[in-house]
Amino acid sequence: MGSLNRKQAIAAVAGKFGETCNGIKELAITDIYGEDVFSLKVMEDYLSKATLAKLKQTIKKGVMIDASIADEVAQAMKKWAIGKGASHYTHWFQPLTGYTAEKHDSFIEPNGEGGIILSFSGRNLIQGEPDASSFPSGGLRTTFEARGYTAWDPTSPAFIKKSGNCATLCIPTAFCSYTSEALDKKTPLLRSIQALSEHAIRLLKCFGENVDEKVIITLGAEQEYFLIDKRIYMCRPDLIQTGRTLFGDAPAKHQQLDDHYFGSIKPRVLSFMSEVDHELWRLGIPAKTRHNEVAPAQFEIASVFEELNLSVDHNMVIMETLRQVADCHGFACLLHEKPFAGINGSGKHNNWSPCAGKRNLLNPGNDPHQNAIFLTILCAVIAAVDKHADLLRAATAGAGNDHRLGANEAPPAIISIYLGEQLTDVIEQIERGGAKCSKKCGSMRIGVDALPELPRDTTDRNRTSPFAFTGNKFEFRAVGSSQSCASSNIVLNTIVAAEFDDIATQLEQVPASKFNDKLQKILQKIVVDHKRIIFNGDNYSSAWIAEAEHRGLPNNRTTPEALLALKKPENIALFEKYRVLNNVELASRYEVFTEEYITKINIEGNLTMVMARTMILPAAVKYQAMLASNLQTLNALKIKEGIATQMSCINKVGKLISSVGKALDHLETALAGECPGTIIATMKEVRTGVDTLETLIDDKLWPLPKYDEMLFIY
Repeated sequence: MGSLNRKQAIAAVAGKFGETCNGIKELAITDIYGEDVFSLKVMEDYLSKATLAKLKQTIKKGVMIDASIADEVAQAMKKWAIGKGASHYTHWFQPLTGYTAEKHDSFIEPNGEGGIILSFSGRNLIQGEPDASSFPSGGLRTTFEARGYTAWDPTSPAFIKKSGNCATLCIPTAFCSYTSEALDKKTPLLRSIQALSEHAIRLLKCFGENVDEKVIITLGAEQEYFLIDKRIYMCRPDLIQTGRTLFGDAPAKHQQLDDHYFGSIKPRVLSFMSEVDHELWRLGIPAKTRHNEVAPAQFEIASVFEELNLSVDHNMVIMETLRQVADCHGFACLLHEKPFAGINGSGKHNNWSPCAGKRNLLNPGNDPHQNAIFLTILCAVIAAVDKHADLLRAATAGAGNDHRLGANEAPPAIISIYLGEQLTDVIEQIERGGAKCSKKCGSMRIGVDALPELPRDTTDRNRTSPFAFTGNKFEFRAVGSSQSCASSNIVLNTIVAAEFDDIATQLEQVPASKFNDKLQKILQKIVVDHKRIIFNGDNYSSAWIAEAEHRGLPNNRTTPEALLALKKPENIALFEKYRVLNNVELASRYEVFTEEYITKINIEGNLTMVMARTMILPAAVKYQAMLASNLQTLNALKIKEGIATQMSCINKVGKLISSVGKALDHLETALAGECPGTIIATMKEVRTGVDTLETLIDDKLWPLPKYDEMLFIY
């Protein structure tokens, strides 16, 4: 039956398909952009000037929200949402599942006379109360301690989510326990943003800079994904349940010719991409770039840089939109980091930079003063990444990402920084006592020393580095495609805030006449102590692994190894000092992420066993029986030609059936012991035999869609 389903699915795809499900036509971006967002521009038509001014203070300057305006904002939000067709509202939050969560409540309230009124109060807006015991909490909440709260985040605007004939008002919120511990990813992200802003302002004041508003962090996330036809997808239980193929032999042709990257986009895919863009633009998400990625059937979408908290929210919406629109177009969107073995996996490049007002602090600038600030920020990041490489690796840990990192397609698990030739030259001069010149320009200055204008693009592009400076930002490339950007930026913000704090503390005690000398000594010490983290070569090479070990850089290859960083006393102290995560919250995350990893590995192991025993081995036995029957016929007819070949094939298939069977027995034992490392190893044993059988068994009998069918037929 499996083989028949596979063939029917492929035949169906060969027919005409791919029209947009809603007959979407290209619309003027200016007519639709942000139309489903309760933005500041929209608020001008619904709120009083006094209320709007208070709300802007919270959004732009980080001032605590004035609770007295909640009722007016709620009434305005309700009126706007109902005008958009919404009947329900939800507190939209991001629990530790890695997905978003929502509980819908209608606006209706009985009026006691057989009718209703539409009600939405300031309390409804500010606070919700979902059951916290059913979300991952690492022991923070239990069934008999179920209370949890969602709290309105006014810095991320409410929006309307539409699906068919439904429209729901979504209010971005934080999620915490009755005892105030963070149960989500937004709360510590907001705390980390606050910490970095506080110490960045202190640091800038040392340079005579007065910052009126909070220092913000901007993020531009590049989202990679695969599309395969849904009818073929439905014939793959492994894709449905785990997001990746547990079996599959690499096709003769996949990405070797580099012909898919930036290639012409197929009409059906382009139709899908166009609808995704329109859906995102309506939600005020600045989708900018779309293109074919390296692997066949792999694509990318990227948005314009936004404030970090908003960008993280938007990326969660992007992932959901990709899945929903894909389904509408008869596709399945795969966000797993490694859906296909031997084929490039998917990541999410995290482009990070701090800004004061409209000025990017990682832009080298046009004068010595700005150059001095830039080099100080640069050195702070270098120190932060070297001291806390283990935390950055932990932030990208996960069962899916373990398959991708270090697979000669993505950065390795070793964290290092790429600066490029020119900036490395500057750093080396600082190490020797002060930068005096640049390889490409004239003289340069730290504070009062001569310093040239650095060009905007100060580096080449190193696609193998996990943490690369790319002209005016750092690009953290180790984040997995299915992961929230929150975790990586919580770590990045916190560790950089610690370095800003340290540098500012030293500079605040120095008189103006000695400021430049002290700054140069601070930066020189940072470079001397932390230059080991800088590597401009090929991170994919085996030589780098040996070199990194010699430098003493950590190489935590697997998630269990990486997550141990969350238990180190010095890391616990770091997060507690900057009030990002306390000891209990950090311990809960270790428990949640460890349990998630073990659970996913167990699901994959159990599914491997079921698929191999109920789909693969029956096909192999059937093929073996066909060969044996044919061999008996040939012997009966005393035909000798071809007998040796068929005997050889029968023996090969028989040996593989035996080896797969033994591997399955080993896997069953491993699953009983719940040891992830052993389960993964035995799964590979099973897969090796199954993938070899795929190359031998009659194609008509093979039950699963093959790689070439999934990657090229859509």
